[in-house]
Amino acid sequence: MERLEVRELNFYFGFSQILNNINFELKQNEIISIVGPSGGGKTTLLKLCAGLLDVTEGEIKNSFSSSSFAFQDARLLPWKTTIENIMLPIIAHTKYQQAYEEACQIALRFGLEGKDFIKYPKDLSGGMRQRVNFARALITKPKLLFLDEPFSALDIGLKRELQDFVLQSGEEFGTSVLFITHDLMEAIRLSDKILLLKSDPGEILKSYEITTPKQKRDDEFVFSKTKEFLDDSDVINTFEIKVR
Repeated sequence: MERLEVRELNFYFGFSQILNNINFELKQNEIISIVGPSGGGKTTLLKLCAGLLDVTEGEIKNSFSSSSFAFQDARLLPWKTTIENIMLPIIAHTKYQQAYEEACQIALRFGLEGKDFIKYPKDLSGGMRQRVNFARALITKPKLLFLDEPFSALDIGLKRELQDFVLQSGEEFGTSVLFITHDLMEAIRLSDKILLLKSDPGEILKSYEITTPKQKRDDEFVFSKTKEFLDDSDVINTFEIKVR
């Protein structure tokens, strides 16, 4: 079975320790979110797991056959059109016409229109750029998807729409997801497991499992579960929530 294993991971920037003794396992067809305050090392941890930073202490084993990464900032190439940006992950090993057709199909699925295909990033709204970002990340049908707060700057409607695409990707392709967020409601809606990361240095304080099937997590469930989290003393202390 494919999996991502993180064992006794420590990480430093200079003399400052960013992460301390991180241990967790992401299994096939599982979604894990990492929540915690800003500056707690969440993005650093995600980049280490994705191989974008070198591991110096501890161990990360990734047996997933393929992976992709969607950043909070869409990071599109400004000199390429919408379709050209979406094609990037597959163009090197796929015939141009086939890559073009696949990019058009997934672009339509993400709510982009034919007139948008020839536009450059500067001509797209923030929401449209994020649609392109997700289409580019998912065109390879990755077995492991890394998400770095990709929903944080989106309006409620688009946020829900893209969250649904993440869930559908898991159902259709068996995609596992590791994502970071500061939004507890988002984490509760999407995750099988939530890791609470405290800061200075970043350390997993607690792990929460959500066993309710994702298709049954309506707004009432999410609101109720969020209240439970906000009443948790570890969550209160980690986020420095002022209790009246």
